[in-house]
Amino acid sequence: MNAIWPFPCRRDPLAVKRLFACAVLISIFSAQSLFALEHVTLRRDGREQTVSGQVVVTAEDGGLLLMARDGTLWTVEPEQLVSRKQDDEPFRPFSRDELARQVIAELPPGFETYATHHYLICYNTSREYAVWCGALFERLYKGFTNFWTRKGMKLHEPEFPLVAVVFNSAESYSAFARSELGAAPESIIGYYSLRSNRITMYDLTGVEALRSAGDRRGSAAQINRMLERPEVEQLVATIIHEATHQIAFNSGLQTRYADIPLWVSEGIAAFFETPDLRSAKGWRTIGAVNDNRLDRFHDYLQHRPSASLKSLISDDKRIRDTRQALDAYAEAWALNYYLIHHHPKQYVAYLQMLSRKEQLLWDDPATRLKEFQEAFGDNLGQLDGDFLRQMQKVR
Repeated sequence: MNAIWPFPCRRDPLAVKRLFACAVLISIFSAQSLFALEHVTLRRDGREQTVSGQVVVTAEDGGLLLMARDGTLWTVEPEQLVSRKQDDEPFRPFSRDELARQVIAELPPGFETYATHHYLICYNTSREYAVWCGALFERLYKGFTNFWTRKGMKLHEPEFPLVAVVFNSAESYSAFARSELGAAPESIIGYYSLRSNRITMYDLTGVEALRSAGDRRGSAAQINRMLERPEVEQLVATIIHEATHQIAFNSGLQTRYADIPLWVSEGIAAFFETPDLRSAKGWRTIGAVNDNRLDRFHDYLQHRPSASLKSLISDDKRIRDTRQALDAYAEAWALNYYLIHHHPKQYVAYLQMLSRKEQLLWDDPATRLKEFQEAFGDNLGQLDGDFLRQMQKVR
């Protein structure tokens, strides 16, 4: 069992647990105030700091959700707020160069940047690996957006360059990521943060245990040869999984800090995580059977409870529980695979409904179940039966 699989993209616990737990009403902004630049001073851990950006949510208790110019989402509790000031300057994201300087300033010494059309790769490993990552992510971006556009989803270009931070070793990555992940970095090779909107990872070609005699960290072709091996494939798939989250939350398919059920967001990421490192023109394996998820799902069927589908849809508990997560991820992949292939119009309409969810308003289990049934029919038992029959045919 690989310990990297059970972990979803990182959520800011302040946003989930405390800040807007009572935020029933969302203030209505005029067009002028919505796009104005605000300077919010907050006090956290005994320190005052000022963050400039756009206030996107004001809760009835005075708490704020602020989007900074680098794309980071700041949750400010009422007791943390010192002052807020609005000026006449409109909000605008950092330019690519401004963003590069901002990110580099937050990282240990020795990082450089490499830019593609959609991505800003910040790295302290070889430039060749940064270029390889940029090409991989751009191919995924093209495949992802083409796939959903053909199915009728209206996506948009990202408001911010998509940042990926690549460390040269697992050790340096873990030391940096520990502040966000706690004790978990050693078991997670990379992650996407909803708060910072960045992917953080490390250079897989530098891991001695994954290298064979004669491996060299050189050209893209050599990197591909190293990472195409079966024992490395799942690690590359994890990076693709996290990159899929980033694209989904920056293209309009999903909204950061909105209540997107984890079975949807994680299932979609698993749907795209079958890497094709040989294709230079696009992501040819979108929708291919994910053998690892399918095998796990078949194993789960041996002891699957009758209410499994209902529990997966109603809340995120199983996916968040490390004891159940592998089975829940497998079922989430299988359910998304089934709905995409057998109920495509209803599935797209359901995704469109989720894409309109307000930030920081959390649905209860009954609402989640009701919305699913409105999209796919009231008879959950009938749908579950067809789901299982169809997935038994998948090989």
